[in-house]
Amino acid sequence: TVLQAAFFKISELLPIDTAIEEMKAAAQKAYYTKGSSIVKMNTDAIEAGADNVHEVTVPAGWANLKDEEIKGTKNAPDIVTQVCDHINRQKGNELPVSVFVDRMDGSIEMGLTAYEKRGIAVNTPKWDPEKCLQCNMCSFVCPHAAIRPHLLSDEECASAPAGMKTVPSKPDGKYKYTLSVSEFDCTGCGSCVNSCPAKEKAITMGPARLTDEARSEWDYSLTISKKPGAYNKYTVKGSQFETPLVEFSAACAGCGETPYAKIMTQLFGDRVYWANGTGCSQAWGATYPGIPYTVNERGFGPAWTNSLFENNAELMLGMYLSVTQQRGLQKKRVRQLLEASSDDKVRNACEKYLESFDDFDASRTASDELIEVLEATASCRELADEILMRRDHLARKSFWMYGGDGWAYDIGFGGLDHVIATGANINTLVIDTEVYSNTGGQSSKATPIGAVAQFASAGKTTKKKDLGAIFMTYGNVYVASVSMGANPNQLLKVLKEAEEYDGPSVIVAYTPCITHGIKAGMGAAQEEMKRAVDSGYWTLYHYDPRLPDPLVVDCREPSLDYEEFLSGETRYSSLKKTFPDNAKKLFDIGARDAKERYDKYKAMEKQ
Repeated sequence: TVLQAAFFKISELLPIDTAIEEMKAAAQKAYYTKGSSIVKMNTDAIEAGADNVHEVTVPAGWANLKDEEIKGTKNAPDIVTQVCDHINRQKGNELPVSVFVDRMDGSIEMGLTAYEKRGIAVNTPKWDPEKCLQCNMCSFVCPHAAIRPHLLSDEECASAPAGMKTVPSKPDGKYKYTLSVSEFDCTGCGSCVNSCPAKEKAITMGPARLTDEARSEWDYSLTISKKPGAYNKYTVKGSQFETPLVEFSAACAGCGETPYAKIMTQLFGDRVYWANGTGCSQAWGATYPGIPYTVNERGFGPAWTNSLFENNAELMLGMYLSVTQQRGLQKKRVRQLLEASSDDKVRNACEKYLESFDDFDASRTASDELIEVLEATASCRELADEILMRRDHLARKSFWMYGGDGWAYDIGFGGLDHVIATGANINTLVIDTEVYSNTGGQSSKATPIGAVAQFASAGKTTKKKDLGAIFMTYGNVYVASVSMGANPNQLLKVLKEAEEYDGPSVIVAYTPCITHGIKAGMGAAQEEMKRAVDSGYWTLYHYDPRLPDPLVVDCREPSLDYEEFLSGETRYSSLKKTFPDNAKKLFDIGARDAKERYDKYKAMEKQ
């Protein structure tokens, strides 16, 4: 808009007054439904573009400048220097086929976004350690894993860069605490600031510090060792000392989807098979060549793969059946080794492995010990080698389907329903943006009544499909409805219980999206999640088949006016401008439906 106004001022294709008048009329037409403030911002930009044109004199010597040799990314693996750097310079067509020979199966190394260092944020978080509660909420909600807490030993503190701030850890001061920000990877959304619960904000936004010093502080923070057992990882605070295994994705600033993916990788990422349905989560999760899913210090990370809308659940079932069978064969081999071996170390390691076969954490430890013993033993060498050859199938794995409402509610619903109905121990997280986010914002069966979307420009006239209620009817499915910004502790409890439950699970997560047109901005996405629950628009609950009374409602009776919540998003407020009669009728139905849904679940809870 600014450049177009400047263009008309310079080119004189039209009288400048006429050009500005026409541009303002176009802005009024284009942004009318988004409100007068958005229209004014655009008309102000038009005036500024025309008024601030200045001639720049180009030095004559520039005509003879030679191109500098472009150097590859420092300290980067071959995939970055040989492939990614060329693609990011839009030189991908010049790459020879030979650089792809080792990747003929379509696989690619993980964690490649860590080498991009785009430096796109104008303002980034600034931490005041004196005001900090050390709650780690800022890290918990960060969509791009660009702000992280660390616990330092005295030795690590002494070796830290001079600019790194530290304070004694709370509550006991056993370690030093620091909060690191990757200035080059932050998108400047402000979610961390808006989510800081301190009375005087411990996080503020200030000019980005794109310097070598800032880079060295971040790089050093990545070398800080883990402090096992310092805090419970199934708490907001404790979870954030776990390494996020998805980072610096291509998602929008303030994205509502990526914080859910990030916390899943922090809890289960070193052992998870991850089937991702096509959608926005696939777009930010696999934008070649920037792969944000990564690995921990041992090289373990999500075994991530993407499938189409219609068969993502079937893909997950195939992986589950394959891995389950292969682990079963490993268990059989270990039993055979236990019976055949006379070596006490081998026998003890086998017994410990078999005892912990189904325990997520203990199985990893027992597998590591078994591998170490088998590599050193001469006993039953042929059978030991056979087990070692398939060592990746020793420890217990986790299985998660992940995708949006376009997959789970619509195109892939049949497959999802089939897989859940098998009773297989497979988990599901639905990031419900209530619209097809990555294909233009089309209405889905998750779109609530009254919302404006493509194919529903006059407001959707039918109610939102209740996915949780559908799966509760099976009786053997763990089902939950969550909203991170409303109740992060409930989210963590639900993820833990779904993982532990020996059977299928379906978790539906409220997920604000840029397509919603949140008037407070995407930096307020977490607050929008809270407002959704406070108004009754979204109900928190979990249904655990192991309980005598399976359904538990996890939120209070709505306290915020339903329409007040709707007024904060242009997908609803625009309907009042374009189809006011529809707005009144549909919003009334939506408010009534929200109250009835809450009352229905509360009644079921008491049965």
